[in-house]
Amino acid sequence: MAIAAEKIGPETAAGELQKVAALLGGARVLSRSLTSPLDAHELLLRGLPASALDHLVGHLVVIGKTDSLEKAVGMSLRTWQRRKDTPSKPLSQEQSGRAWKFAEILAKATDVFGSQAEAEQWLERPAVGLDQRRPIDLLATPAGVELVEDHLDRLEYGVYA
Repeated sequence: MAIAAEKIGPETAAGELQKVAALLGGARVLSRSLTSPLDAHELLLRGLPASALDHLVGHLVVIGKTDSLEKAVGMSLRTWQRRKDTPSKPLSQEQSGRAWKFAEILAKATDVFGSQAEAEQWLERPAVGLDQRRPIDLLATPAGVELVEDHLDRLEYGVYA
């Protein structure tokens, strides 16, 4: 899901940005309010607070702490647990980007399916439009992320039922 203002209107981009930020704990956890994609970029360059990933994973309704989730967010459960010992240390740029992208896709899927629980169930189920692959498994690579985003766009516009 691209949140660039040139692809969608600025009001929609700001709304999408707020949904993603909320999944990561909002201004309270992120220590700032995000008002533009550039704000998000700056935040990710510095690294998300580790508590943002804690918030995201802690508020999942259906998806458990599985290998698939680890690959999707780019961090093993063991590393994630070790990170709890140093909560003030920010995530790396790569970990931050992966966590952000997972939150972005979850927000988009929630819009498409109507609830976070339905979105998470969709992420866990094989999808016909993805050659029977589970969307969450495809989030391990940039190419897979693009496939999932394109598939969500098609679902949103009714290309696939």
